[in-house]
Parts: sequence; C-alpha cells; structure tokens
Amino acid sequence: MRHAKARHQLNRFTSWHRATIAGMMRSLLTYQRIETTLAKAKAVRPHIEKLIALAREDSLANKRRAFRMLSDHRLVSLLFNDIAKRFSGREGGYIRILRLGNRRGDNAQLALLELTEVKTEGKKQKKTKAEKEINPETKAVTGTETERPPAEKEHKTKTAVKEKRPATRRPSKNFLGGLKGIFKKERDSL
Repeated sequence: MRHAKARHQLNRFTSWHRATIAGMMRSLLTYQRIETTLAKAKAVRPHIEKLIALAREDSLANKRRAFRMLSDHRLVSLLFNDIAKRFSGREGGYIRILRLGNRRGDNAQLALLELTEVKTEGKKQKKTKAEKEINPETKAVTGTETERPPAEKEHKTKTAVKEKRPATRRPSKNFLGGLKGIFKKERDSL
C-alpha cells in the first residue's frame, strides 16, 4: 500500500519525473534563477533545499550524494565551493518562488524559481569623459598624466579600410533540391 507517499507527480512516469527534477536542479544551480511552471517549481523546491543543506557540510560522502543527484562534477564543485558558502549563515529558505502570471498558450501558472542569495557580478562602470580622453601613450611611467609637446604629437591619418571581396553567389537550388531525382519517373525498358 502507498500510505503517506505523496509527491508532486507532474503527470509523468517515474523516470521522466526524476529526469525533470534533476534537470531543473542543474539549471537552477547553473543560472541561479529559472522561469518555469508553478507546479514544477513546487516539486523542485524540497530537492534543492536538501541539496544545499547537504553541501553546507563539506565531506566526501556528501559530495558523492550530491553527484548522485546532479551527475556533473563541475556543478558539485560549484555547489560546495561557492553556493554553500553563501548560505553558511542561513538555516533554511535557500530558494524562493515568485509567481509571474499565466502563460499565454495553455494558461499555466508561471513562476520564477531563484536562489535567495544570488551572486551578482558588478556592472562595469562607464568611463568618465576625462578617462576617455586620456591616451595610454601620454601617461608617464609614474602613472601621472602628462601632455606631450606639440612637436611630438603626430597627426593620425585615416588608413583606407580594405574592401572585402564580393562574395560569389552560388546558384539557387531548385524547389526540391536533391530530391528532384527521386520523383522522376523511371522508364522501364521491357
């Protein structure tokens, strides 16, 4: 009997269900944020929570258990070296589910599944106008900016850009391309 064996079935056979969950766990660890249906997000949540809790204790046995779920050595090392360190001060609640609305085609409820501690890569700051005007050749060895005398300045002339050769056009293929010979009637010589 199957007493107390409830799970999110996702309308799939067991092997398909496991593959869906494993694929979503891999995607979530890789991209830190994925957009999926609400049912799939709720199904993946307990698995990824257990995986991150497992990664907080760095041991060979835990790495092997994580590899059994993820099947990727790079993701296991990313999980143990980067993601688990972000959640070291947190006892739970490693991911969040944000509802996005309904999908247009089948009206399925969409959700954004993301890690709560997202590693943000700093945006590149734009150079100021003064930094843009500084030429690397004009900088002195000490790192201070100096201007060269007017006699040393060279007037740069525009060099002619090499023109590309005109691309040779291949003759366009017929409607059926290489299949034309298949549909041609063969005359039997009897």
